[in-house]
Amino acid sequence: MNRRIPILILIMMILLTFQAFGSEDENRVYVIPIKGEIGPAVQQFIQTSINKAEMDPRTSAIIFEIDTYGGRVESAANISQLIVGSKHKTISYVNTKAESAGVLLTISADNIVMAPGSTIGSAEPVPLNEKNLSYWSSELRSIAEIKGRDPKLVAAMADKSIEIPDVVSKDRLLNLTTQEAKSLNFTDHVSNSYEDILQHFSVEYSDIVEVDIPTRVRIAQIFSSSYIAPLLLSIGFIGLLIELLTPGFGVGGTIGLVAFSMYFGSSILAGHAGWAVIIVFIAGLALLTAEAFAPGFGVAGVGGLICIVASIIMSSNSLTTAITSLLVSLVLTIIAFVLILKYAPRNKYFDHLILSTSERPDLGYTSTGSKYNKYIGLEGVVKTFLRPSGTIQVEDELLDVVSEGDFIEIGSRVKITKVEGRRIIVRKID
Repeated sequence: MNRRIPILILIMMILLTFQAFGSEDENRVYVIPIKGEIGPAVQQFIQTSINKAEMDPRTSAIIFEIDTYGGRVESAANISQLIVGSKHKTISYVNTKAESAGVLLTISADNIVMAPGSTIGSAEPVPLNEKNLSYWSSELRSIAEIKGRDPKLVAAMADKSIEIPDVVSKDRLLNLTTQEAKSLNFTDHVSNSYEDILQHFSVEYSDIVEVDIPTRVRIAQIFSSSYIAPLLLSIGFIGLLIELLTPGFGVGGTIGLVAFSMYFGSSILAGHAGWAVIIVFIAGLALLTAEAFAPGFGVAGVGGLICIVASIIMSSNSLTTAITSLLVSLVLTIIAFVLILKYAPRNKYFDHLILSTSERPDLGYTSTGSKYNKYIGLEGVVKTFLRPSGTIQVEDELLDVVSEGDFIEIGSRVKITKVEGRRIIVRKID
């Protein structure tokens, strides 16, 4: 019995050795999905996935499964360079659609496969101007030439001024169905099966690894999109504005912080921001808070705005993206500010802003407004910044008042125009 044990151990070692040698000969194919809006989160995910495939010595090919309406040009160009620079065989598999920026990603691979019923094209840049069109068209042509594709055919997907007889007329963007792409030799194969695709291109494999899109990438993809990100910034700024106009900490500040947290959180998940960005942003909020308790608008306020703008630029994947988001949010914030000044004094939901609560006798209140009527027509000096509520001095008495909507600085002379219950309304004297 004891003699058999060494023999069994020897047999097991030989089997394990053969298994180890056999595993080295296995070939893997990685399937990396490119879905949804192309942006910083997708770029980070693709880069990580390609690096994983590149470091695996058993990788024989990479399939990029594409289903997208497009997205940011900068992110698409960066992903394109990652695909072109891969040392392994790359295959673009258009499963449903490859529109706009998806065209560049599709032609970046060595081979193109389209599933039945898919489409590719309509790659006009947004915003459309001569500079953007020239850059984007040259990018498409360059990659097409590198990969042996018809550059004019690809450029016609972005530039409607290009006319190709029997393919696309002038003033129309080229968009191809699977069969049209096949008849023009734009796609190398038509299939909806990984196995069939690999067999067609004679790729040896023993395992297909389908890479899953992490939840953090999906979340970041939503909140860092070109539509949601400026909206989050706008909500953040509007909430901050309301908070500066109202006493204490309320709904405006809560909504603003939630919106900013979602904006910066998505940037962190996408890999374009770190804790340094959060520190800069918090410093900006602290300076603006200090400014809220000081008269006028001085160094603290300017410094706070600079810190917030800097944090937004630092959290963006490009300066162009940051400027676009800031401009959109600035316009929306200004519109909201004008609407607040115009409608807030009449809205019951803004009572805490302008102290407009009505205490009517029919509701059981005893009117005390008559004691304030004696101030109507008198003039005073502003002692605390009216935003629009604050304090003025009339003769030797301090009164809590509210302006007719304007912000009035300390030292300005005002006139009491009317009294509504406990609310004393003033107007600046020019």
